[in-house]
Amino acid sequence: MRELKAWFVREVLPLEADLMQFLRRHSHAGCDVNDLRQEVYLRVYESAQSELPQSARAFAFTIARNVLVDEFRRTRIIPIDRVSESDFSDIPSDEPEPDRSVIARDELERLFAALNRLPPRSRQAVVMRTVDQLSRREIAKRMGIAEETAKWHLHNGLRLLIAMLQGQSPGRKRDS
Repeated sequence: MRELKAWFVREVLPLEADLMQFLRRHSHAGCDVNDLRQEVYLRVYESAQSELPQSARAFAFTIARNVLVDEFRRTRIIPIDRVSESDFSDIPSDEPEPDRSVIARDELERLFAALNRLPPRSRQAVVMRTVDQLSRREIAKRMGIAEETAKWHLHNGLRLLIAMLQGQSPGRKRDS
């Protein structure tokens, strides 16, 4: 510790005039150069605790440059309370546009109306497949029918549903 203090006084403090000139030249207006100098001294001292650098001048000016970069970054940050809502107006939202919400709601209502017009067993099979994500085998088991019959109900229900959503009036096949 004693060696570090002696090194600091002997090698770093004599650089003060050059360091202050460097900080004044490269800092932005309104920046307190004395505070920057103290920050440089602090970082130099803390960094040199682990190992004394070979060139105190190069070490100190590298740290001074880093302090200036950090200060520049800090001044570029705008506190959130100083930002008005209009500054956020051009940020895209994950929310759908109001017209898209209305269109989606209308399409969903059309889908439910078409589902309700399906024959009951076909509707049940389509809902189990599309909503519950069940396989044909599971649908057949739950409905108590053969797998081929479940396949037919699915096919019939989807065919009728597509036709209704496309505005067609398909011939209705028998649904047992």
